[in-house]
Amino acid sequence: MTKARLLRLSVVLVSIFMILLIIVYWDNVGTAHFYLHTSFSRPHSPGAIPGITAGEDWEALPDVDEFLAKLLSSSLKQNSSIPRKTEQLLVQGSSKPVVSNLEENVRGYDWSTHNDRNSLDQEKLQIERQRTLREFCANSSFTFPTKDRSFDDIPNYELNHLIVDDRHGIIYCYVPKVACTNWKRVMIVLSESLLDQGAPYRNPLDIPREHVHNTSTHLTFNKFWRRYGKFSRHLMKIKLKKYTKFLFVRDPFVRLISAFRSKFELENEEFYRRFAIPMLKLYSNHTNLPTSVSEAFGAGLRVSFSDFIQYLLDPRTEKMAPFNEHWRQVYRLCHPCQIDYDFIGKLETLDEDAAYLLQLLKVDRLLRFPPSYRNRTASSWEDDWFAKIPLAWRQQLYKLYEADFVLFGYPKPENLLKD
Repeated sequence: MTKARLLRLSVVLVSIFMILLIIVYWDNVGTAHFYLHTSFSRPHSPGAIPGITAGEDWEALPDVDEFLAKLLSSSLKQNSSIPRKTEQLLVQGSSKPVVSNLEENVRGYDWSTHNDRNSLDQEKLQIERQRTLREFCANSSFTFPTKDRSFDDIPNYELNHLIVDDRHGIIYCYVPKVACTNWKRVMIVLSESLLDQGAPYRNPLDIPREHVHNTSTHLTFNKFWRRYGKFSRHLMKIKLKKYTKFLFVRDPFVRLISAFRSKFELENEEFYRRFAIPMLKLYSNHTNLPTSVSEAFGAGLRVSFSDFIQYLLDPRTEKMAPFNEHWRQVYRLCHPCQIDYDFIGKLETLDEDAAYLLQLLKVDRLLRFPPSYRNRTASSWEDDWFAKIPLAWRQQLYKLYEADFVLFGYPKPENLLKD
């Protein structure tokens, strides 16, 4: 009888082990390619960030997490001996793609050369940005919605901005209107998640914009549940601990201006129907509006920046649906108090930050970050754009986006918040 029980127990254990092997090794995402040897690999050197010790933000992993981590890590030696196509040096050609997208056609690319060896001390800059973020996340007197929840409390649908590259051990949280189109292109090249005539893309700018923003192109955390079931959170935690995590941010008010210019000053059918029509009806008292954006523009019916700000401040807006990702706060997109980011880039220093990040990721010989747009929305435009916005609205808007200002070290725009 005892032998029979032992036999049944052995069969169960072997079955569980085989299921885990299938999850790890046979999934077409390539989870077993756990390339951990990046310049950002934890832990940070002691003293790099005063008051914060390496790994203090991480609780001990449950047994199943430790088991999966060991199982995944066991493939490192095997994987390190396998040559990867992406390690081939790319020809640094200067071919410029034909721009077919309306927004890119209007704005154009800045192909001028930039001096990557400027006076910015990138290492110290990163330490300072991470210190600011961690200090305010730990500051109990500074509060904002969702700050105190744990990673496990974040619903799967709120993890859809975390793009995973298993080939190089990278996680990128994309923020719309912060160079995310080009960073997504970089992630496609690195992960080889999209093919062109049977071969992976090598030049980020060769990737059509419509493919870049197709959700099926990227592996994101919110897709883990469908692939791994109850093991999904365990795998997320392992990747978050082992992989290099980065995001890029931008002055919150400038990001709003950029979103407005992109979605409401250019003809955008989707945004006209979903957002512009309700705004024009609610805040400009228009009725019988055209059904197409081209007709509306032809009749001079456009959403004003004032309409847009009223929409953001209207308490009815989020009762109907969460903010669209183009104006949703960064702390709601990327969860910076729940995820310990290794690199925080800023659009204001995009060229320098991008070059430094690719170098630290050791992929700078594989690709270059695409050039910036020529007509990029600048912080110097804020005064003009907010000139006709009532002071009370500006103050309310700041409170709405205050967490993004504070967490990422952007100064409070006092000139906009006082008479």
